[in-house]
Amino acid sequence: MSESFKDRKVVVVGGTSGMGLATAHRVIVGGGTAVITGRDEDKVRAVVGELSQHGKAWGITAELTDRDQVPEVRKQLAAEHADATLLVNAAGFFIPKAFSEYDEAFYDSYNELNRALFFITQTVVAGMVAGGQGGAVVNIGSMWAHQGIAATPHTGYSVQKGGLHSFTKALAIELAPHGIRVNAVAPAVVKTPLYLGFVPEDKLDETVDSFAGFHPLGRVGSPEDIANAVSFLLSDKSSWMTGAIVDVDGGVMAGRN
Repeated sequence: MSESFKDRKVVVVGGTSGMGLATAHRVIVGGGTAVITGRDEDKVRAVVGELSQHGKAWGITAELTDRDQVPEVRKQLAAEHADATLLVNAAGFFIPKAFSEYDEAFYDSYNELNRALFFITQTVVAGMVAGGQGGAVVNIGSMWAHQGIAATPHTGYSVQKGGLHSFTKALAIELAPHGIRVNAVAPAVVKTPLYLGFVPEDKLDETVDSFAGFHPLGRVGSPEDIANAVSFLLSDKSSWMTGAIVDVDGGVMAGRN
């Protein structure tokens, strides 16, 4: 483990699988503790049990696109985890849909997610400011917020992730006087459960791997690839970085084969 997180607590929003889970695991193995959120109570319980084999972990269950559930998440974080100095906003979903086929409910689900992330971040950051020890926030953005990809129509997803990129830069400036850094990573295709919204589980590997040639480095990403970058941005090794959107994408933003 290259980064030390001794005595640091991370809140990982969307931490029951993929990039979020890989990041929570890295923080715990590095000597820290983790609070994860997820939508499925059984999954949250199972992941907390898994993480607890390596250190201390807690779980919070909520569907973040349901705004009625978000206040309880914020209340629990403020009451029990105000000592967190690290935050990762990893929750997300991706369902390709033609622009002409959107209805208001589907579009609103993307906006509701950003609304939840906005106010959960507000709660966690309030604890960081009160603690006076600084902190770090990392948002999981996306290559799809940078450019359009014809094979995967994604207007709503790009609105959500593009908003998260802009939020990253604006919040970085506002929180800099408090010693709180805010950065983001923008992955390309990563093999995570993100795609299960439109790909059957038994076809996930085959479908995701079919995009390998899209990346100049010749393969899709892994959750660990992203967690490597996220944990660096959380750590003191990136203490002079804030407001950055870091492309972790196998070279896609440089160009494509």
